[in-house]
Amino acid sequence: MRAECGAALWSDASRSLLGVSGLIKRLPLGAHLSSLGPSGRGCGQRSRRRYPDMPEAKPEASPEDQSPTAEEPTGVFLKKPESVSVETGKDVVVVAKVNGKELPDKPTIKWFKGKWLELGSKSGARFSFKESHDSASNVYTVELHIGKVVLGDRGDYRLEVKAKDACDSCGFNIDVEAPRQDASGQSLESFKRMGEKKSDTAGELDFSGLLKKREVVEEEKKKKKKDDDDLGIPPEIWELLKGAKKSEYEKIAFQYGITDLRGMLKRLKKAKVEVKKSAAFTKKLDPAYQVDRGNKIKLMVEISDPDLPLKWFKNGQEIKPSSKYVFENVGKKRILTINKCTLADDAAYEVAVKDEKCFTELFVKEPAVLIVTPLEDQQVFVGDRVEMAVEVSEEGAQVMWMKDGVELTREDSFKARYRFKKDGKRHILIFSDVVQEDRGRYQVITNGGQCEAELIVEEKQLEVLQDIADLTVKASEQAVFKCEVSDEKVTGKWYKNGIEVRPSKRITISHVGRFHKLVIDDVRPEDEGDYMFVPDGYALSLSAKLNFLEIKVEYVPKQEPPKIHLDCSGKTSENTIVVVAGNKLRLDVSITGEPPPVATWLKGDEVFTTTEGRTRIEKRVDCSSFVIESAEREDEGRYTIKVTNPVGEDVASIFLQVVDVPDPPEAVRITSVGEDWAILVWEPPTYDGGKPVTGYLVERKKKGSQRWMKLNFEVFTETTYESTKMIEGILYEMRVFAVNAIGVSQPSMNTKPFMPIAPTSEPLHLIVEDVTDTTTTLKWRPPSRIGAGGIDGYLVEYCLEGSEEWVPANTEPVERCGFTVKNLPTGARILFRVVGVNIAGRSEPATLAQPVTIREIAEPPKIRLPRHLRQTYIRKVGEQLNLVVPFQGKPRPQVVWTKGGAPLDTSRVHVRTSDFDTVFFVRQAARSDSGEYELSVQIENMKDTATIRIRVVEKAGPPINVMVKEVWGTNALVEWQAPKDDGNSEITGYFVQKADKKTMPKVVWMKNKMEIREDPKFLITNYQGVLTLNIRRPSPFDAGTYTCRAVNELGEALAECKLEVRVPQ
Repeated sequence: MRAECGAALWSDASRSLLGVSGLIKRLPLGAHLSSLGPSGRGCGQRSRRRYPDMPEAKPEASPEDQSPTAEEPTGVFLKKPESVSVETGKDVVVVAKVNGKELPDKPTIKWFKGKWLELGSKSGARFSFKESHDSASNVYTVELHIGKVVLGDRGDYRLEVKAKDACDSCGFNIDVEAPRQDASGQSLESFKRMGEKKSDTAGELDFSGLLKKREVVEEEKKKKKKDDDDLGIPPEIWELLKGAKKSEYEKIAFQYGITDLRGMLKRLKKAKVEVKKSAAFTKKLDPAYQVDRGNKIKLMVEISDPDLPLKWFKNGQEIKPSSKYVFENVGKKRILTINKCTLADDAAYEVAVKDEKCFTELFVKEPAVLIVTPLEDQQVFVGDRVEMAVEVSEEGAQVMWMKDGVELTREDSFKARYRFKKDGKRHILIFSDVVQEDRGRYQVITNGGQCEAELIVEEKQLEVLQDIADLTVKASEQAVFKCEVSDEKVTGKWYKNGIEVRPSKRITISHVGRFHKLVIDDVRPEDEGDYMFVPDGYALSLSAKLNFLEIKVEYVPKQEPPKIHLDCSGKTSENTIVVVAGNKLRLDVSITGEPPPVATWLKGDEVFTTTEGRTRIEKRVDCSSFVIESAEREDEGRYTIKVTNPVGEDVASIFLQVVDVPDPPEAVRITSVGEDWAILVWEPPTYDGGKPVTGYLVERKKKGSQRWMKLNFEVFTETTYESTKMIEGILYEMRVFAVNAIGVSQPSMNTKPFMPIAPTSEPLHLIVEDVTDTTTTLKWRPPSRIGAGGIDGYLVEYCLEGSEEWVPANTEPVERCGFTVKNLPTGARILFRVVGVNIAGRSEPATLAQPVTIREIAEPPKIRLPRHLRQTYIRKVGEQLNLVVPFQGKPRPQVVWTKGGAPLDTSRVHVRTSDFDTVFFVRQAARSDSGEYELSVQIENMKDTATIRIRVVEKAGPPINVMVKEVWGTNALVEWQAPKDDGNSEITGYFVQKADKKTMPKVVWMKNKMEIREDPKFLITNYQGVLTLNIRRPSPFDAGTYTCRAVNELGEALAECKLEVRVPQ
């Protein structure tokens, strides 16, 4: 209906523009008397002055005589709003009446000024609206009140009425005039009587006030004339109107919001300005053009002289011909074609011919840019390089990056630590050295979609893999302090007693990968002290002490028993050394004895003699060393050193414990899921690395993604974890790390992909459809929320009144929204409930509010005979008879079919009866099946019957006693009698055929040259000279060569064909 209302609006506006004088003449003379004041005489004078071409209104004239051309109310309006004329500062009331009988519902009333400016509460306090309804006559009265009108209130108005699909509207005009004046142009209020304390009718008129106000009145007249001329319309719009055609006035007025169309036309009529035609252009450019990016656009002008030189400009720069810009000259037309428009072509264009120019603007429209590959969440450490990439559907598309709702711009990127990069359809935000301030929610927005992801920035923790150890060295020996940290990029400084150590000839400082070394050659007593290594950028320090060992020369006897110098030595003492797997172990054991003893190492009970390789023995004077490069778990065990010389022997045992990170957790699996959560369980690792497992770290990612998201930053001590804040319907994978004092294990096997899903909501509108003595049939509607897991079916349960045990009625979910519960105890009161089931489990149950009594309610039998069986049912011989007759009744009624009071022949008629219908079926109807059939449906002493009439028809027999009664000329009179067999149907007419005797041959059909005689399998017909052989139900036996032979007195004719009968596979 919006289109119809719009059509009516344009029609009214057109009348107000193109037929102003006619509209004024159609106004009734008394249309505005109510708004011009109490003096009817004054109003009548103004009417005659303003519209001198109108006849004067006679007091005795009826309203019909005063306005003989007034329009009759049409549509839903009993009284249309009338156009009025009112003085500035006065109030005006516009009234209309609407016929409620023509409307389907209560109408919605809207008032408009101009075309689309709706008047309402925001229009100001001067505008008020009133609506009343007379219920007796069903008439709606609507009023528009405008208080203290101003010049800006004049113009066209429209009243629109809507009620559901009904819509109607009508227009009217309000003309606003200056205050009423006399014929001399002076205000009557300027006159006053002389004398004090006299009435208005006493004394003489004082003209002094009038003379004093003459100058003021003249200024007001000039101001009024200027206001009337301008109408509040800018000068550039007047220039546009002067150069436009009359047919374009309405379009321009609508475009620039001009509502006083009458005043605009008056001013244009007074101006009488001729449109100045261009000397160079006969057709200029349109004000604006629009083109989709990638398409081409043509800009065309037409010049008066084809020999005039012409130039095209873009943003003031002259355009030169190229493959991008193509110039064409077609007669007087000059065409600029811009190929494959881009955003750079969105500009102002002008064309110049001598001193004349015309301008236009070209707008290049961007296609919708879609997100193809969205952003992904990232978890990084401080100082890492981060690239957040998104792929869109268009190359060169404009995208906007946002961080926590604030736009990221290229101007700010010079101050910040990020930069933008475009790679075809990929847009990348790059952080070369990410810091904590860069974490947050990042969003990419295009004109066709958006995506977002979270950037998590963590402080990088520096781990000490090998600490520096205290050293005790002798004079002139070498001291080596060595440590290993987790980050090979970390630098640091060495300090001695708080003073930084600088490299020199004796002191060497090195940094190779994760290892930092301080080497002091030719150790001296002054080198003794506390040494410390401090990594740059971390609140961490590693310290050790260097002890200088003075060598004292003592007299040693030539014979001395061997001695092993350990902190704990002796045959029964035990010393345990702990080493981290992967680190180097060097056991330096000092040995004394004279003569020098021989050292033997044993691992367990086996002698170890290898001097090369990862595990080896190194021998030096007074020292035996056991070295393990990169310790492994297999190196753990008890090591024994035995030293012997002729004087004796000494033995010491060392237990080496190799500790490592634990093995990954085992049997990681998801046990249950919800709408946005999942429960993860696992088993502890079989090997704890030699140190107790202190906890676990859990990570999660979307399936197909390579970025894992850490879920806990503090170790989790349990083996069951609930992961939350997941998206329903998305596949996820999870894994677990074990943590001990040494470090973090390798990740466990990923869980099988799982999807967070939730059970459905409860089924809706559970009702009881039917109840018998032992069954109850329930119906319901699907849940309002199913979710990504879908629904597998429904389970029905019941509970006896007074009991709390719910018994399942079905073990397998049913897919349809209905189920019959069977084998219920008669007379019991039972509650029923239904739950929805999907992969996430059972939904909340939908339970009946009241228990159901299991007892069948008797319903009398009723046959619902279909409409086509209420009259004689006619079928042809050989067709099927398939009659379906529905009925109702409870308990199940007894159904009986009879024909003429006798039972049916079950060899021909098959009857099937269900709880609600009965089917009468005959495979091939015969004429003997015709007759009246009675159907009875009975429950105890209640019975309903119906009669069905069936007629089986076939073709009638041939007419009999055919004779020619009379022949004259080329005419013959033929008479016959009706056939003996009418085919069980009324004879409706006859066909008469003739044939010359000589053209009626004898026709013989043959199969394999054997004549086909009267065989019911073959049907031979001759219709108007067309010979047909029909074979009923062909079989492979019927294959062969068939011949048709026609013989008459003049000869014979043969036609043969070969028939193949294929058995379907």
